[in-house]
Order: sequence, then structure tokens, then C-alpha cells
Amino acid sequence: MDRVKLADDLELSRLIYGMWRIGDDADTSVKHVEAKIHACLEQGITTFDQADIYGDYGAEAILGAALKSNPALRAQMEIVTKCDIVAPIGIHSDKPVKYYDTSRAYIESAVERSLREMNIEQIDLLLIHRPDPLMDHHETGATLDDLVKSGKVKAVGVSNFRPWDWNLLQSAMTSPLVTNQIEISLSEPAPFTNGDLAFHQMNAQPIMAWSPLGGGSLMTGQGELASRLDQIATAQGVDRAAVAVAFLLRHPAMILPVLGTNNLSRIQNISDALKVELDRQSWFRLYEAALGQEVA
Repeated sequence: MDRVKLADDLELSRLIYGMWRIGDDADTSVKHVEAKIHACLEQGITTFDQADIYGDYGAEAILGAALKSNPALRAQMEIVTKCDIVAPIGIHSDKPVKYYDTSRAYIESAVERSLREMNIEQIDLLLIHRPDPLMDHHETGATLDDLVKSGKVKAVGVSNFRPWDWNLLQSAMTSPLVTNQIEISLSEPAPFTNGDLAFHQMNAQPIMAWSPLGGGSLMTGQGELASRLDQIATAQGVDRAAVAVAFLLRHPAMILPVLGTNNLSRIQNISDALKVELDRQSWFRLYEAALGQEVA
């Protein structure tokens, strides 16, 4: 498994296991969660993606129970988590409205809670989950810098930011933002041409891709795109998911797909994407089908 360097002391695995649905599994026992982690590690998938809001603010604790039971796992993992979404569920069920909070007080309290819930001493990568229209970039930037200096967070980045959001926050920081986690896939191809991917590629900043399978729609869909995925999958002895992920891996911008499933057998096959070979014509055949028309 290739590894991608984001900072001097931080590398992530090229494929990342997303834990946003871990609380949806009928079995959230320590034994079952450990089995998922081991299935990833056996393939070289060492990076695990979390967020404070996942599982109605309960997913981090599910991972934390496994790490408490088997502390040796922590040294084999990079843990990513996110904060700033406050939704009226779980620990915030008393809130009257969903909103974003990038204040120092909220970010610091979220980090302390994440460390406690996951039973860890340091977050490898902390992301601001959504752009906050009320963000004071000086306050937010200084908070992130201080968290890195304190050692509670190894590196920081963002999620769902546009280039101007990124530049605003980075302008008030001394620590570099190291990645942006955005939605990009054959179901959401806009970032290939709207400037998002080009911005980060120009600055040699690897991108994390959430929902690389379109929330599962690429696995179950019909039509021309599904047909082309199946043709390549059959020829190369993999499933549609592997081809859809390989489509992202083929891009020179260094995209790191974040894949989440609770099915153990599917987890064991995540790395099949690395086996798929896509030449330029095959890539464009998929892209054309995703757009619903040939390129201009």
C-alpha cells in the first residue's frame, strides 16, 4: 500500500477506512470493531477517518472502546477526526438549530472530547468539517496553531472548503493546512473542472475524497455508467467499487479515497482498487458516462 506524506511527521495510507457508519452496524462490539481494524491493517490501510458528529456523536466512542481493549492497535493507525458541526442530536439534542461553530471554545472542547472518547493522547489529523459563514479566521487559525503546538493534534486540515475558504483560514495560520476532504467521485465529478482539484494539485496538497462510491449509488445503479464499470470490472476480476475507486486513484492530484462499509468481506476487498489498471481512454469512457455526454 502506497503512503502519502502530508507533513514531516505524518503519512496516511493511500486508501482510508471511513467510520461514519460504524454506529449503524447491528454489531458494535469491541470484537467486531477490532475485526474491521485488523482487516484494514492486513491490507496496509492504516488510516481511519472519524468525526465528532458521526453516529449521532457516538462513533468515536465505539472506536475508543476497541482501542481501550487493545491499546497496541493505536501505534499501527493514523486517526483523522473532524469538528464544528453542531446538530440537534445526541449530546447536542437540546440545540434548537443545526449550525457550525469554529470558535476557540468549541474547537478546544471538541478536541478534548474526541481524545477522551477515542482513548488516545493525540489526534493525527484534525479537520474543520464544514466552512463556517461566521468564522473569525484569526480566532480559528490561532486555535488550530495552538492545538498543533500543544501536541494534542499532529496536523490540521479542512473538509468541504472551497479554495477561497482555504486561503482565508490559511492566511491567519503559521501551521500549514495539509489536506481538504471533499466529495468527489463518478457521481460527483464537478471538482475535476470547477477549480477545487486544480487548486490543490497546483499546491501539491493531497485531497481526501469522501463518498467515492456516491453513497453506494455506483454499486447499485443502472445505465451507461454502470455498464462501463461492469465491463472493466469483469475484465479485471474485481467489482464495480474497485473500478470506481481506481478512477480517482488514476488522477495525478493524489486523491485519497475514504471508503466506509460495515460488511467485513467488503472491507477485506477495499485494496482491490489498487489492482485495476485504467489507461487514458478507459478513464475518459467512465468520465464521459458520469457527465452524461462526451467532453467538449
